[in-house]
Amino acid sequence: MTIKRLALLTILLTYLLIVFGGYVASSKSGMGCGPEWPLCNGEIIPTLHGETLIEFTHRVIGAILGIVSFVLFTKILRTEVNPSVRAVGYWMLVLLIIQVLLGAIVVLKDLPTSIIASHLIIAMIFLAILIWIWRRAEVKADIQTYPSDRSDQQKRIKRHFNIVLVLLLLIFGFGAYVKHESLGMICGSFRCGNSFLPMTGPEIIQTIHRGLAFISALYIFFLVFWSFKKGWEGKLQNRLIFSAITVLIQVVLGILTIISSIELSWAMFHLAAGTLLFALVAETRVYVGSAAFLKTKLSIITSDSIPNKTDV
Repeated sequence: MTIKRLALLTILLTYLLIVFGGYVASSKSGMGCGPEWPLCNGEIIPTLHGETLIEFTHRVIGAILGIVSFVLFTKILRTEVNPSVRAVGYWMLVLLIIQVLLGAIVVLKDLPTSIIASHLIIAMIFLAILIWIWRRAEVKADIQTYPSDRSDQQKRIKRHFNIVLVLLLLIFGFGAYVKHESLGMICGSFRCGNSFLPMTGPEIIQTIHRGLAFISALYIFFLVFWSFKKGWEGKLQNRLIFSAITVLIQVVLGILTIISSIELSWAMFHLAAGTLLFALVAETRVYVGSAAFLKTKLSIITSDSIPNKTDV
């Protein structure tokens, strides 16, 4: 299997693990194996039912992901790839180890909220690194080392997507905190208790989570508008449109989650759409940072500068 296909498989497993982790949290099955790791209720393979089945399934998916990730790392080391891909491969391995350790701490310390939030944020960064490897691993060295610093527009667009990615990471971090502290319904649609403004610490945290989601949504819609106004490259515009559609879906799912008093199915779809949005933005950021994007822009400029026969 090629690095590209192996990386794609690892991306899909990571996505599944993140979403299923949301199911574990929403169903309150995080301690389904008891405060034990790596054993589950004192056994390698426990009696599978109820919360134990859910938590053990999550662990199995994590174990499969760990094995596939290590195979991917080994494949990168054994294949002649660009040095930058090899360096990112080491980062992938480091984050994988950190994730395993955090997962153990979450179980052994009885689900500490701060560690759970950190666990999710690092999982998202791990997903972004896998997307980078998937998109860049088989790019030829002469293209990959193309002088990308020649495009000021590319730098500006990259900066926009960096901001969006940071906003999304903060949303996931605060969202995990809100979820595991059961703060999801502490504020209504427009009010927190008897006030329009958050007054207590939990209300402020919930409001920050919603505010960050609102800002990131507006930012993505703005980028869609700006891409057409400034005539950005077509593939980039398409990626932004898909991201904007995902934002709309995410907003609807968020409203349904609140209306249903955080019903399990809607909460799961909400996390699945949010993770998909992050993946789309991360892939777009990789595309904008690639030499392929720059060469497309330069080719457009070059073609525009060539006079037509009617101009001669």
